[in-house]
Amino acid sequence: MGNGVKEGQVGLKQNDVEAAVPTHLLSEGSQEKRKLSHSLMAGALAGAVAKTAVAPLDRTKIIFQVSAKRFSAKEAYRLIYRTYLSEGFWSLWRGNSATMVRVIPYAAIQFCAHEEYKQLLGSYCGFHGKTLAPLPRFVAGSLAGTTAAMLTYPLDLVRARMAVTPKEMYSNILHVFIRISREEGLKTLYRGFMPTILGVIPYAGLSFFTYETLKKLHADHSGRAQPYPLERLVFGACAGLIGQSASYPLDVVRRRMQTAGVMGHTYSSILLTMQEIIREEGLIRGLYKGLSMNWVKGPIAVGISFTTFDLTQILLRKLQFRADVER
Repeated sequence: MGNGVKEGQVGLKQNDVEAAVPTHLLSEGSQEKRKLSHSLMAGALAGAVAKTAVAPLDRTKIIFQVSAKRFSAKEAYRLIYRTYLSEGFWSLWRGNSATMVRVIPYAAIQFCAHEEYKQLLGSYCGFHGKTLAPLPRFVAGSLAGTTAAMLTYPLDLVRARMAVTPKEMYSNILHVFIRISREEGLKTLYRGFMPTILGVIPYAGLSFFTYETLKKLHADHSGRAQPYPLERLVFGACAGLIGQSASYPLDVVRRRMQTAGVMGHTYSSILLTMQEIIREEGLIRGLYKGLSMNWVKGPIAVGISFTTFDLTQILLRKLQFRADVER
């Protein structure tokens, strides 16, 4: 995901993220706009592909997170199978349209913001064009995740509501917004916002930090500037495993707060929500409910996301290079 720009050209290699566009053909402003648009498009596609791939597992995880049911792999399989029998195959992707409405802008903003924060922190810390030091690497990821979460949060709440309710309750995304606004008030659209932000700081920070660190270690030891696609998937899977494990209890808390209005609960704060979950279900079985499913879903999703982003950037830049050469 590196975007280091050399003076006179942007480096092109067979597996590199960069494309060799002679810089004298483009103004600095045009180059920045191009980089920005490439990051936005690649990020949007990365988020859409990754979330669609794991949507049935994600929906199942949310249902367990917001209920008092004890989680197990066997119960998760039974829930998926019962849903398939009673509501049909495509019901396993119920709420995915809301997920796409949220994930596409979220992923686009997050990946694009990460590239910008890397550049800003690199210039500030004296690492311009190079891999950031560990702390700025973590900070860039945390800031990127926080920026994306702040701008798209109501869509996350809507997606959670659609995932845990029968299809008769909400007919579409707009209907969810209208009913919540009328019946629960506009403030409800930001219920669970604080645990989301508190959770996204370690999640995004550790995910980007781990992925970038593994890529750097790979380059140092293999002599290849860029890893192969399968290696990217493995690095992304490791990043997802670490990031999601660190922030999982806050993920459970935010889901409980987001769906309180339709699940018959009232959660007024993060601490009170945690206390109630622990009192009723226990520390591990409550706050870490569904984590084992996340260890399957999370690495797959994050691995696909990082790999799709990198490879899409490579493709876009090579296509742009060919178009510039033909002019």
